[in-house]
This record gives sequence, C-alpha cells and structure tokens, in this order.
Amino acid sequence: LQTIRALLKNNSTVTVLRSGLHAIFNEKSLDVTKDLFQEKFRNSKKRQKNIQLKCLKNFISSLTFSTDIRDLLSCLSSDLQTFVIEPSKSKEAFKEQASDFMLKWNLLLSNVGKILTINRTDSFG
Repeated sequence: LQTIRALLKNNSTVTVLRSGLHAIFNEKSLDVTKDLFQEKFRNSKKRQKNIQLKCLKNFISSLTFSTDIRDLLSCLSSDLQTFVIEPSKSKEAFKEQASDFMLKWNLLLSNVGKILTINRTDSFG
C-alpha cells in the first residue's frame, strides 16, 4: 500500500497512467471493449462484460493526483454493491454472479496489464 500511496502522490505518474488507460479504451485495444460500444446488449454475458468495463472506467475516473487509496477501494466497493450484490436474488445467485464477476474482472485486468506492458511502457512510471 505504501508504494501505491507514493505513486498516487506523483502527479506525472498518475497522469501518464490515466493517459495509458484511456488510450486502451480509445484505441479499442481490449477485445471485450467491443461490447461497450454497441447500443444494445442482447444477452446477460454481454451485460456482464459491460459491468467489468463500467467498474474499470469508474475506477479510472476516480484515479486522480493525490487520490487516497481508500477512495479508490470505496469506488470499487460501491460498484460491486450496485452491479453484483444488489441484483442477486439468492445466496446461490450471489455466489454465481460474484464468481463470474471475479473471473471476468481478473481477465480484464490481466488484458489491461498486458496491453500496458506491450504498448504503453511509459504508463508504468
């Protein structure tokens, strides 16, 4: 956490990271972003992909110079409440939806990390 806090206090690092993350969406580098740009989502799998992208975009929007790590975690927690916990009708549905969300969230973040590593090494400060 100390490393993250130090990075969040460095304006140029945060600016470059945000720029790299925004470029990924603008360039449509992620395969899953294709669903984000469609008008309608015809099935729940596409809606689920959209949930991860919304959470990531909200997280990026919250990422500013001198943002406290607790604020970033609160943003993510709020999105989880809205998109995963509240829509669950039962304990079993929650387990399934939470599991599905985590799997796809991890895949999305892995893809983001890969793209930043390959195409935007400056985003790592």
